[in-house]
Amino acid sequence: MGLFHSNYNKPGPGVRKDEPRKKGLARFGEIMGRDMGDLFRANVLCTVGYIPLLALVFLGILGRSVLIVAAGGILGGLLLGPCYAGLHDTILRALRDEPGYWWNTYKKAMRQNWKASLVPGMLLGFLLATQLFMLFFMLTSGAQASLPSLVLLFANVLTTAMAAPFVFAQLVLMDLPLGSLLKNSLLLALSHAPKVILMAAVQVVYWGVIIAFLPYTTLWLPLFGFALVTVICMMIVFPILDKTFDLERKINDKREQEFSGQ
Repeated sequence: MGLFHSNYNKPGPGVRKDEPRKKGLARFGEIMGRDMGDLFRANVLCTVGYIPLLALVFLGILGRSVLIVAAGGILGGLLLGPCYAGLHDTILRALRDEPGYWWNTYKKAMRQNWKASLVPGMLLGFLLATQLFMLFFMLTSGAQASLPSLVLLFANVLTTAMAAPFVFAQLVLMDLPLGSLLKNSLLLALSHAPKVILMAAVQVVYWGVIIAFLPYTTLWLPLFGFALVTVICMMIVFPILDKTFDLERKINDKREQEFSGQ
């Protein structure tokens, strides 16, 4: 069988009905173990989505042009957005213990979400590109960075790390306009600040290690480089969204209606 095709002679993945869910590290281990194949496939496609953005940003950094970097982030984000949404959809289905064949559900989710993910992808690409540009020149300029520059970079990175997981989680779970996605994400992030700041710190440390050990960490990225940290983020984000919007009940009710033909 190919990398992105399931064996339809085997039962679909899932869990027993009414089985109590594990919590914390046990739940993380369950998700990573049970859905490892699906996470790997979605991670490969997400890695492919990042390649154009990183290539364009690298060219902009070599040319020392913030305009090229910004444009590269925006253009690269057009591909990044749908792939990143696909990764979030895969992980959120795993967190809901939703049975099914990954490739079928991934294609369906991509058809539903690719248009809505373009602008969030462009925004995320722009933010990531400018952050990398600022970080590179702070590290290589040889001069001590000014306090305003450090504060600006820190605020930019922290806000992105706190809000972006909410944006893409809502994008694949709910049909909302961009303005509502952004507003809800900021409000939810601020209203659950202690937990969300911890989530942001995990992302900063994780990607800091990835950047610090380049090029060796490029071998890790296609395996679970994006999926691993996103699973952690979604384990924090989804319970907040579910409590706020009663999402899981609504999703289960909708799926049952589709199965019953109503």
